[in-house]
Amino acid sequence: MRLETLTRWPSRVDPPRERTSRPRQVLTVLGRLLVIGVIVSGTYAGGRFTGWSAFVVGLRLLVTGCLFYGLHRTTEENRIRPALAVVAGLLVTAMLARHGQATLLANATWCGLAVISLLRLPLAAALPACAAALGSYAAASGDSFLAVVATVCGLLLLGYLLRLDVEARSTAARLLEQERAARAAEAESAALAERARIAREIHDVLAHSLSAQLVHLEAARLMLDGGADREQVRERVVAARRMAQDGLAETRQALSALRGEFTPVGEFLAELTQREEAAFVVEGTARPLNAEAGLAVRRTAQESLTNVRKHAPGGRVTLRLAYLEGTVELEVRNSGAPRGEAPGELADSGSGYGLLGMRERAELLGGELLAGPDEGGWRVLLRVPR
Repeated sequence: MRLETLTRWPSRVDPPRERTSRPRQVLTVLGRLLVIGVIVSGTYAGGRFTGWSAFVVGLRLLVTGCLFYGLHRTTEENRIRPALAVVAGLLVTAMLARHGQATLLANATWCGLAVISLLRLPLAAALPACAAALGSYAAASGDSFLAVVATVCGLLLLGYLLRLDVEARSTAARLLEQERAARAAEAESAALAERARIAREIHDVLAHSLSAQLVHLEAARLMLDGGADREQVRERVVAARRMAQDGLAETRQALSALRGEFTPVGEFLAELTQREEAAFVVEGTARPLNAEAGLAVRRTAQESLTNVRKHAPGGRVTLRLAYLEGTVELEVRNSGAPRGEAPGELADSGSGYGLLGMRERAELLGGELLAGPDEGGWRVLLRVPR
């Protein structure tokens, strides 16, 4: 047996206490009052003590009760030295009661001390205290040898079983607290993940809609500064207005997507490329995608087209959606050169986190996103499990 096992306090004092029900509290109080009543009535039965001797016995009863309460308090606070001092006081009090002919009080003190020691003290202190109490009981008892052995063994078994029961309930309570903490942590993690998902959706919608509007408005400003024709400026403003309307529609789609309700990815990309005047190619047999994969494809396409408008306005864009075995690929390729839309100035618009957000979204789904220069243009390749 390890030293830690001998010196460890019973685990009943480690976990937070469970709230005891009212019926159990009442039964506990009634049980203690019943035991006290039996000991007092048994001690004074037959009129053996009168006058001064009755007062002395009553004083011993009071001292014994106070010592048992002190043992309860010191073990609750895990104070071993005061607890051992109380144990010694109970042994002495019981011995004095036995010499004063208060046999029932002495026997009850020894037996109770043995059980409580096993229940509340570390084994290194409980075993000697229990042995001293039961040894004193066996030496002072006038019962037969078999009766004494049966009583001693019964008390040892009772104390040990009570200790095991209390530790088992304590362990169960501690595991319950850990489970509650784990559930709370899981709920918090799920809430944080959902917040991150909503934040990504908000960013993607705003980045696509507002950045597109900013591109057209900035182009209109540059045209005004350059003295361009009024009709050309008007076309840019009308385009910005159309982008605002599209942004509202995309916001509604994002809210629907968060609820798991949206149109198939192929239809969405077909409408998007038609508005953006980009080529769209589908490879493989179209299959339904899960919600997260569908959102990743949608947002990557939107963000990529927004980046094309910002960095390469007027360039030729091709979107390729490929349904592969177990995965889906989206490739957005800009193979044309900018044509006089002052891309340097327009490229400064936006938050700058679009590519990072796309890569983060892909990695969260166990996929990957590759982006970089390609044949004089720019290529974005998204691959996610479907």
